[in-house]
Amino acid sequence: MLDVVDVGKRSLAAYRGVAPDAQLDELLHLADRLRGARCMHLNATSYGGGVSEILRTLVPLYNDLGLNADWKLIHGDETFFQVTKRIHNGLQGAPGELTESDKAIYLANAQLNASRLISDSEDYDFIFVHDPQPAVLAAISPLRDARWIWRCHIDTSHPNPSFWEFLSPYLGAYDAAVFTLQDFIPPELPIHDVHVYPPAIDPLSPKNYPLPVELARHVLEWIGIRMHRPLVTQVGRFDRWKDPLGVVHAYQRVRPHIPDLQLALVGSLALDDPEGWEVYEEVRAATAGDPLIHVLTNLVGVGNIEVNALQALSNVVVQKSLREGFGLVVSEAVWKGTPVIGGRVGGIPLQLPEDTGGVLVDTVEECAEALLHLLRQPEEAQLLGARGREHVREHFLMPRLLLDHLRLLNHLATARPLPPRDIIPASLAQVGLPGV
Repeated sequence: MLDVVDVGKRSLAAYRGVAPDAQLDELLHLADRLRGARCMHLNATSYGGGVSEILRTLVPLYNDLGLNADWKLIHGDETFFQVTKRIHNGLQGAPGELTESDKAIYLANAQLNASRLISDSEDYDFIFVHDPQPAVLAAISPLRDARWIWRCHIDTSHPNPSFWEFLSPYLGAYDAAVFTLQDFIPPELPIHDVHVYPPAIDPLSPKNYPLPVELARHVLEWIGIRMHRPLVTQVGRFDRWKDPLGVVHAYQRVRPHIPDLQLALVGSLALDDPEGWEVYEEVRAATAGDPLIHVLTNLVGVGNIEVNALQALSNVVVQKSLREGFGLVVSEAVWKGTPVIGGRVGGIPLQLPEDTGGVLVDTVEECAEALLHLLRQPEEAQLLGARGREHVREHFLMPRLLLDHLRLLNHLATARPLPPRDIIPASLAQVGLPGV
């Protein structure tokens, strides 16, 4: 059997006064039509990235609305995840070639996971498969009663042909696909029902819930940040696409002008990302000996509360990605009123429209210039952050993402109706009749 992630409970009612009321009202209306439907979300890891953070909130909110949702994990060893990382990079356009050995490792692991899927998934109405790691399962699984959705979180607009030609024939088995941006849809996608909507952050999660200032300061002092000095932070996986070394170089250009400036590079190291360990070591080597650069990871106890405090109390947050799916950390920081300097890639411009939330850059030089400007103009930086917070509230909070999901499920259920046994009338569920 596949491993099930324990997600606890969440309540949609808790978002009243935080997210727009119109979104919450429509969610309640749509949920009545889907009550009792069985849904599974399937991915590779329960921690260490934006997808896992989304699912930790999204799945229990499904359940709160009366659906029956699970989050499950595929199995894989280090060799498999090395291959899937190459596939991940190749689909984003990285050079290289997928060898016959790579293909064999990937497909053998997929067969093992398909056999585990059969044993416990025969009654699902909807199966969401996230990203490339489990992408072939729709094609090789006999569970055809379910409606299969491929949720691709990465930029596949210009995939390396070696990788795309291998994966794309398996994607035709999906009933629908979801991409973050229209521009991310790859050429000749064999899925005809394609939807576009961005991810979102949970404003009530430990990472985003408002912290008292004194507590936030204490948390940062505990991990070595000097609160009397200015601070710039980048949060994200140790990934070459996120260009942590470029951030270091931009910081080093600014440092002569602001000698006491600190830099925090904060990342998580996850099982499904062996390349991340290599990048982490490169960053450590490049910053060794500088007491004002803090390289922090989950391995030394830096978790959601520490990231929350860093994003809230940094003078500026940087997300200098070279390729990006969405970059949830941008909305996380802007939601806290902190301005962001972001790479002009992927979903970052969607989160930082003109004069709202921060500044878009293309190079190390531009990043350094923007950083120096915002540090010297704190009132302008504060105004950017305030405008950005309202933009995030309207567009990038979890209820909006949940609404997009339920709209998609309703669309698929309309095209192919759910079995009557799966639908519990909302009126019965709400009064708690026996057996409901």
